[in-house]
Order: sequence, then structure tokens, then C-alpha cells
Amino acid sequence: MTWVFDKPLYSLSDADKNEADKKLWEAEDLGGITEDNNRVPQPVVALVFLTVLTAFAITFPLWGQRPTAAIYVDYIKTMDSPEIKAIDNDVSAMQRIVEANKGSQYTPQLERHPVTMDDLRVLKPQIEALAKSGVDLKDYTVVGPQVVLANFEGNKRADGTRERFQPWWDKGYTIDIFYLLAFFLGVTITIKRLPPNNWVPTHHH
Repeated sequence: MTWVFDKPLYSLSDADKNEADKKLWEAEDLGGITEDNNRVPQPVVALVFLTVLTAFAITFPLWGQRPTAAIYVDYIKTMDSPEIKAIDNDVSAMQRIVEANKGSQYTPQLERHPVTMDDLRVLKPQIEALAKSGVDLKDYTVVGPQVVLANFEGNKRADGTRERFQPWWDKGYTIDIFYLLAFFLGVTITIKRLPPNNWVPTHHH
């Protein structure tokens, strides 16, 4: 039952255990169902990893972040400038507002959550009222035409209030990664504790 680590990708068992497993493998007919000692097909392994990577890429917490009121503050300030007020076309005015705020800390989020001039006109009084009340605008989410308190509850601030904005990285994501790594490591160890795949059972033939 000794573990051997000199060739971990070949076998994790010593010769005595491998021989004992071979004898047991040949003696057990599993009710007439025979099992060969073949390698897991590489295309199957590649497909499993591709599926996992795709699932993680699609569900990455950053992509699921809702727009907060904070990301539109600069847009609202810019729309009140004489330059924007002089533009009589809403589409052109919105394009100019976007250009004027390129490079801000919220640019990536603004690109994922674009708005129109009509949207800004509806959001403006709500966001300005919240800003005057002194609350953290990151705690408020824009849902359609409404600015509402986000339903996410994060860490506590120094003043005792809860952070309400979604982090770019989710704890559940960390847990998923941990369990997936544990699963793949467990499967690999289990396979490598079996006799090496260059041995083929005869099934009494």
C-alpha cells in the first residue's frame, strides 16, 4: 500500500500494490461486466476542461455586476455643461458625454451599461437627491428607470453600515474553484493509484 511519488503521472502505487490490484481485477467479473484499463481519452479531458473554463468565463462575477448610481454621476455633471446643452440632437449629445468621460474609473462599467439622454434625464433627479443626502452612491443600483438600494449585503463599514455593492470577485466563485480543484485532484489520485494503463486485463481469456 506504499505511495510512490517518483513518477506521479505514471503511478502513485508501489509494485506490490499494483500486482495485488491486477489479481483482484482479474478475479472480479463484476457480474459479467468487464472493465478494461484504458486511458481517459484526451479529447474527453480537453472537453471537460473547456466546459469548466467556459462556465467560469460566463459566470464571472464582474460580468454580473449591476450598474450603480455612482457610475453615472460624471455623465449627469457633463450633461449640464454649456457644450452639451448647445447640442440639439440627443444622440450626438450622448456621444459627446461618453467621449468626455472616457478614461474614468467607471469606463468599463459604463461600456457594459450604456444609457441614452432620456435615461439620464430620468435618473438625474434621483441620483442628485441621493448625493445630497450623503449616502454612498455605490450602494444604489439602477434598475430600469429607478435608482434603488441594492439587495447585496457586503462587509461592514467603520460607521456600522453595510456595503451594498457587488464586489468584482465573489466568495462563491472562490468556493467553486476550490471544489473543482479538489475534484480533479481526487480523480487524478484515484486513477494513478490503479495499475498503469500499459497493463491490460485478460478477463479470463
